[in-house]
Amino acid sequence: MQTENLSSDRMTAELKRRLEEAEETIRAIREGEVDALVMRNPLDEDEVFALEGGTESYRAFMEAMDVGAAAFDGSSRLIYANKELLDLLGLDRGISTSDIFHALPPAVREPLGELLKEARSGKTAREVVLPMTRGDRHVLISASPLVLGFNDGVAVTFVDITARMQASAARESERAAHAIIASANEAVIVCDLAGIVTHANAAVAGITNANPIGMHFNDAVQIVVPDLTGLMQGAELVELAIGGASVQGIEASAPNAPRIKDLLISAAPLRLGDRLTGCVVTMVDLSQRKAAEKQQLLLMGELDHRVKNTLALVLSIAKRTSSTEGTVEGFQKAFASRIQALAATHNILAERSWNAVAISEILRTELAPFVADIQTRLSVIGDDANINSRAAIAFGMVIHELATNAVKYGALSSSTGRISVKIANSEPTRLSVEWKEIGGPEVREPSKSGFGQTVITRSMQYASDGGAELRYERDGVRCLVNIPAVDIVSQAAPSGTSRIAT
Repeated sequence: MQTENLSSDRMTAELKRRLEEAEETIRAIREGEVDALVMRNPLDEDEVFALEGGTESYRAFMEAMDVGAAAFDGSSRLIYANKELLDLLGLDRGISTSDIFHALPPAVREPLGELLKEARSGKTAREVVLPMTRGDRHVLISASPLVLGFNDGVAVTFVDITARMQASAARESERAAHAIIASANEAVIVCDLAGIVTHANAAVAGITNANPIGMHFNDAVQIVVPDLTGLMQGAELVELAIGGASVQGIEASAPNAPRIKDLLISAAPLRLGDRLTGCVVTMVDLSQRKAAEKQQLLLMGELDHRVKNTLALVLSIAKRTSSTEGTVEGFQKAFASRIQALAATHNILAERSWNAVAISEILRTELAPFVADIQTRLSVIGDDANINSRAAIAFGMVIHELATNAVKYGALSSSTGRISVKIANSEPTRLSVEWKEIGGPEVREPSKSGFGQTVITRSMQYASDGGAELRYERDGVRCLVNIPAVDIVSQAAPSGTSRIAT
């Protein structure tokens, strides 16, 4: 009996001792004093179990990391954050663990909360933008499951990828810049701070035969700026741009260029961020504009010439009209009529940019003020022809004087009279127009020569093969006008007699 009581006391004491050891082990585990346990399995073999959740067992490891790191327990409560993370977030190192999570900006706190939930099923990551006083920081947050002792937790790393993002953006920007330069219609050259060409698009081939890459700008593109008295050359333009000054719209010439000789040059500094890295030079082809300017000067000279000729003609008309009219009223009426006839031919020429005009069109225009039923009173026979402005003006005045005389004394003075015009080109370079009045009163030759007769006989005599012959036949006035060959722009080949619609 005593033996049994002794055995029972020993067993109780042994159980108390083991219970005390277990409680001490649990306390040591909880307070991070134990990193591993050695336990004997049913086969009497010792097994080592690492206590992977001891908070202190992570501290040394986390502090040694060069990225921000934090550990959260199963309830998403922050257990520990290393120094790198506090520096990244711009937080005071003395901040309490419970305040770190709430100190995070919403742009980080909200996605972090979602990551902590997602990490229970496996590793996950997300990029966030961290607003800072010195500019936004791009941060990659990664979360992974973590065993904390006998509980589950989450390990989180914060990696600053701002530099990587900026480098990627810079590469993308450079690719875009290259694409823009390559697709530009004008020539574009990029130089570094030494004035050496680093980039050039295909359009530069019109300015230089050599590949300009690696050459100094002044050697690659030889330009002359005449308006600046030779004091400024290509090198000076590049130096100004590299120095930070923009130069725009400088007209220059490239005398040795294979194709583009006239240029409009602009140069501007090239900056990457706050850093000046070189300059960009654009060269626009002015060849078409220069050609247009030359054409404009020619047109202005031609216009000046025509205006002077027209004014001289008006003065001549005024003087000769005044010498043949006995009254002011007669002068005003005759002078106005002749100026209107001149203006009518000018209008036709202006509509055609002072190019060729058809003989039949001049006839219709000049006769329109005199003949209401022109379709029945005028017939034009033969092959039409186009004549230039000089001949058109002279021919228009001749027809006007013939029509004026016909209205006063000839075929158009009666209701039965009509006009027949025959265009003949019997020779390749000879063109004549015959005016014939039919059905009018008997014609008598005037006793003295008037202004109209002078205009008719003299208008085409500026060329040796030009002129007009006026005959006063009893059955009607007949006038043969020879158009100078030099004034014939185009004429149809002879094809016999044909009626031209009027």
